[in-house]
Amino acid sequence: MAFWREKSLSEMTEAEWESLCDGCGKCCLHKLEDADTGAVHYTNVACRMLDLDRVRCRRYAERRRYVATCVRLSPDLEETMRWMPGTCAYRLLAEGRDLPEWHPLVSGDPDSVHTAGISVRGRVVDERDAGDLEDHIVDWPA
Repeated sequence: MAFWREKSLSEMTEAEWESLCDGCGKCCLHKLEDADTGAVHYTNVACRMLDLDRVRCRRYAERRRYVATCVRLSPDLEETMRWMPGTCAYRLLAEGRDLPEWHPLVSGDPDSVHTAGISVRGRVVDERDAGDLEDHIVDWPA
């Protein structure tokens, strides 16, 4: 049986927790929150630390040193989960759902997230080149 079906998020080892990340890069996109409604709007603007080709953080272990607002997900950050895309393994499991077939833990292929068109690869711009975030709101990451 797969560990994510046997354990709660809080019971997972650090290695299991980290392996849940499918490498889509959506969590590295800038998001805007509507002050009136609380709705979260995704942009196609990626954090400067995201390698746009590999779709991996350039400095993952020390990312908070470079981007102070980068959130380290943990099971007790339920409010943060609403900022995560609906395809995010952490959010899916927190909501009692299973991992999709394209998830690398299910498919056995680390590139399946890209092949399935789930990742941000080829769809985003670096924050240093973006300009106003409001001009980059998109609906595809949700």
